[in-house]
Amino acid sequence: MNLTELPDDPTDFPEQAASFALSGPAGKLETLSEIADRPGARAGVVVICHPNPVQGGTMRNKVVTMLERSLRESGLDTIRFNFRGTGESEGSYDDGDGESDDLAAVVAWLRRVRPHDALWLAGFSFGSYVTIRNATKLQAQALVSIAPPVGRWELANDVLPNCPWLVVMGEADEVVEPQAVFDWIDGMDQPPELIRMPDTGHFFHRRLMDLRGAVKHAVRDWLPEPRSVA
Repeated sequence: MNLTELPDDPTDFPEQAASFALSGPAGKLETLSEIADRPGARAGVVVICHPNPVQGGTMRNKVVTMLERSLRESGLDTIRFNFRGTGESEGSYDDGDGESDDLAAVVAWLRRVRPHDALWLAGFSFGSYVTIRNATKLQAQALVSIAPPVGRWELANDVLPNCPWLVVMGEADEVVEPQAVFDWIDGMDQPPELIRMPDTGHFFHRRLMDLRGAVKHAVRDWLPEPRSVA
């Protein structure tokens, strides 16, 4: 991937794959943007959140990277960023609270540069926790959650999303208890669409292409209108 390095806080959404820093509540947030192929692009952007930085999670995690590819190939422009204290992002880990503020800062920038675009959120593991708990507050129009860490962080019923929502869970996940996720979903009044992937662990070893296909197929009816060409 060829990235163009841009100054901090660009005033427009980059027209090519780019790296830059955004101003966050704890300092700069290292950010990557990519654009969907034109024509075929949709009038929406997805912000994708990475797994737990305490355990080595970054925006370049292979599951995050495949999730980004899946949604970009579906027609969405994408944003990934490192939470505070990760990579070149400033600040320190804050157990999901400060990371929620980081996400809000990225979304606020996105609203300024793309005020008419649909906002999607997506996350893997800890990133799923952050996006699930903030989807309603940030008025996300769709949500994709890969291996949400049920039982590791509290996901209260009053913050559950009411937008179209996809959960993908490996049935052999060794980090998050799969049955806990299935029971959590079964108890919801408005459950998400659930894809169960047999013989699949937390990091989707040898199943990343299957994940790509599953996500693209599941979200195809939720996609926003085609992006108009100026």
